[in-house]
Amino acid sequence: MASHIVGYPRMGPKRELKFALESFWDKKSTAEDLQKVSADLRSSIWKQMSEAGTKYIPSNTFAHYDQVLDTTAMLGAVPPRYGFAGGEIGLDVYFSMARGNASVPAMEMTKWFDTNYHYIVPELGPDVKFSYASHKAVNEYKEAKALGVDTVPVLVGPVSYLLLSKAAKGVEKSFDLLSLLPKILPVYKEVITELKAAGATWIQLDEPVLVMDLEGHKLQAFTGAYAELESTLSGLNVLVETYFADIPAEAYKTLTSLKGVTAFGFDLVRGTKTLDLVKAGFPEGKYLFAGVVDGRNIWANDFAASLSTLQALEGVVGKDKLVVSTSCSLLHTAVDLVNETKLDDEIKSWLAFAAQKIVEVNALAKALAGQKDEGLFSANAAALASRRSSPRVTNEGVQKAAAALKGSDHRRATNVSARLDAQQKKLNLPILPTTTIGSFPQTVELRRVRREYKAKKVSEEDYVKAMKEEIKKVVDLQEELDIDVLVHGEPERNDMVEYFGEQLSGFAFTANGWVQSYGSRCVKPPVIYGDVSRPKAMTVFWSAMAQSMTSRPMKGMLTGPVTILNWSFVRNDQPRHETCYQIALAIKDEVEDLEKGGINVIQIDEAALREGLPLRKSEHAFYLDWAVHSFRITNCGVQDTTQIHTHMCYSHFNDIIHSIIDMDADVITIENSRSDEKLLSVFREGVKYGAGIGPGVYDIHSPRIPSSEEIADRVNKMLAVLEQNILWVNPDCGLKTRKYTEVKPALKNMVDAAKLIRSQLASAK
Repeated sequence: MASHIVGYPRMGPKRELKFALESFWDKKSTAEDLQKVSADLRSSIWKQMSEAGTKYIPSNTFAHYDQVLDTTAMLGAVPPRYGFAGGEIGLDVYFSMARGNASVPAMEMTKWFDTNYHYIVPELGPDVKFSYASHKAVNEYKEAKALGVDTVPVLVGPVSYLLLSKAAKGVEKSFDLLSLLPKILPVYKEVITELKAAGATWIQLDEPVLVMDLEGHKLQAFTGAYAELESTLSGLNVLVETYFADIPAEAYKTLTSLKGVTAFGFDLVRGTKTLDLVKAGFPEGKYLFAGVVDGRNIWANDFAASLSTLQALEGVVGKDKLVVSTSCSLLHTAVDLVNETKLDDEIKSWLAFAAQKIVEVNALAKALAGQKDEGLFSANAAALASRRSSPRVTNEGVQKAAAALKGSDHRRATNVSARLDAQQKKLNLPILPTTTIGSFPQTVELRRVRREYKAKKVSEEDYVKAMKEEIKKVVDLQEELDIDVLVHGEPERNDMVEYFGEQLSGFAFTANGWVQSYGSRCVKPPVIYGDVSRPKAMTVFWSAMAQSMTSRPMKGMLTGPVTILNWSFVRNDQPRHETCYQIALAIKDEVEDLEKGGINVIQIDEAALREGLPLRKSEHAFYLDWAVHSFRITNCGVQDTTQIHTHMCYSHFNDIIHSIIDMDADVITIENSRSDEKLLSVFREGVKYGAGIGPGVYDIHSPRIPSSEEIADRVNKMLAVLEQNILWVNPDCGLKTRKYTEVKPALKNMVDAAKLIRSQLASAK
């Protein structure tokens, strides 16, 4: 019985790729240095899978930024502003598309389906000249082969690539991206032909958009594309992989009828209804790659349940046509439990990171072939039983408090317009008030102090002194720049979710459980293993300290319950919404303590609310109902004069704007700059928004410093569709990943732009 891994984490067990990328970007190392680190990591990954007995080992899943950008490079689809002159795309052009450079902005970045991973959105139009401009897929296949490992090269499928793209600036919004299929398929043919010539016998084409609600013409595009590729694919075994959700019945019918395709991969963890489709009819003689090992969470597999599922499928597709697989790429999990020193043995026994999931996949494949490892299966059953019965998991008081939430929608008593009037009387802000999103740059010295405090090498007194000095520096800088509503800069926080999770019960933390979010940015998601509560105040000390340093309003900074949920590894033994309500109650306690501590502006970030939206429209309403309700629970008890802000990160918001309004925040700051002001279109189309709103005026994910004229131009575009009395001026995200040499001039230009427009508005009266 064969085994397969859809994809694997690329950062390395100690984030080796992260540090190599940042060193290269800072011009401290060469392209050769970066490529050496990358090659060593790939070699290690391939060897690990091979030694575990994996038959179908992926290649070309290792990206220096993301796999969609790799595909853009492969197709030579470089926007003209990057000055690509043809030939093979180099790292300079590649990273300029991802990060921007001194003269041009980066391409838009958005969430990869409903994950916390991001991709760079291709910008396409009728005039794009496609060419085979990156031979990475072939080179990596050859690289693995030279090491004695025969891999399955992985490409983002042509239809998914186009449907994940957007019309470039200046191209009609109505432009049909699928009309470009005839232009990109010749490049795919070149790549496939080269892979065959190099000796590849299998190829994996990822077509994840098949799990979405697709109209008939989009499904027909799959039929047409694969019919066109059929002769080129001849002689290869072709796997079309889907993941993240159930595949709809019509899409299943289309997929399993594609020409030239040998095998179909399904997520059977998040796509349990797909099982029924397979059992009702699967094409004879084709392979089924059964994704029974969860690629998106870190809980140990239930071997007995998975084996039962596999045995049932074996009866449908045949013993020699069933392949045990992960539900999706392991990119979304941490790398290896072996590196964990912080987790206790009990919790550790409940978990499986990427390295352990490779073992799980192969153990299930062997068991299905009659070579069951009884010791491994017994240990698995014991770990599952331990988790079910552990007293650490359940807190009766929390369960009762969450159950008592039923029957109320937890809205504030006064409408937002009246609240804004009361808040303005107290805060006395100018029109177009300026603020930032929360974090300020985290210097090497700051990280060192925090790290040494955690390691007990720095006393609490010295740690508080260092943090106080940093907060004072950030407060003084904001006053010098004349920003209206200040933040304390969050020097005490490495990560916005980890910081809160460390102070809440029901959470566990890893030492090295890093997961890639985008580029070199890694996060270390907490593990929610039990009922959640707040033993004591978490942020009041720091916020009150910061407020005492200034007469200007100081924002209290919290992470919202939906974001904590969506950016954690969440327990899978109760519905997600029940866990979210528990977190909401804990944050509610913190909000009310901040208010008592003299904080009049409190930001509750829901950066990840949109990313948790289910991929199928039929499931949207239920998710949005409990997610928005969770946010309202957090602040339903504050006074009218306390201003509640929220912030949302990169995503498509237009389709959920009414749910955003229903959150009933006083002010929302939201990404806008990198997506060509897409957000503003919803207001042009007539949606009325009465609360404060700050669409980001510049992109903080790029080192580029925007001019005050550029920012003023953005603000004027906003004023064309939004009332001046509700508009805020702010960057589009926190500043933690930037340097002070970038932040100071950018914020100065932002404040100058706001003042310029204020004076223009005043003189126009």
